[in-house]
Amino acid sequence: MSAPSRIEAFAIISADGKIADAAGHMPVALKIDADQEFFHAGLDRAAVVVHGRRSHEGGPNAARRRRLVVTSRVSSLERAPAYPKALLWNPRGASLAEAWSAFGSPSGPLAVIGGADVYTLFWEAGYDAFHLTRVAQALLPGGRPVFRDLSPRRTPEDVLASHGLHPGVAQTLDPVAGVTLVTWVP
Repeated sequence: MSAPSRIEAFAIISADGKIADAAGHMPVALKIDADQEFFHAGLDRAAVVVHGRRSHEGGPNAARRRRLVVTSRVSSLERAPAYPKALLWNPRGASLAEAWSAFGSPSGPLAVIGGADVYTLFWEAGYDAFHLTRVAQALLPGGRPVFRDLSPRRTPEDVLASHGLHPGVAQTLDPVAGVTLVTWVP
């Protein structure tokens, strides 16, 4: 197989649609235990994790995961010095199929964990699921948006719907912090 069996994305956002503060760091307000459990379980099922240079998932299994780190600093594919099971990937120089093959064409899903430019890479291929967690009590003015095409009149949900995704039932992960998870599917 030269492609993932599924493409699933994971994002946790503030009430104003941000995934990081203005400096590009994930604030404590977005680190919710119930979401972290869901997120890490999803990554444990993934054959490969893809993210940008600033994104990472941490956790006890992080070093063991195959990962694609999206960057324009390489021409196509190169081994990543920071992680033994990682490749630096420039999608303009190598296709997803080529990157997948470089890992030996593993069986299983691709987990996309951001940032905004990385999420954009998979609109055309199509997400099988986009897991969107929202922290209603967190605001990150000036922060980094989950998607590039957000505006005061365009929410993350509007963007997901514009790409043919439909919301599932909202799950409450933390009622005190106002944290909900909605999985969007085609």
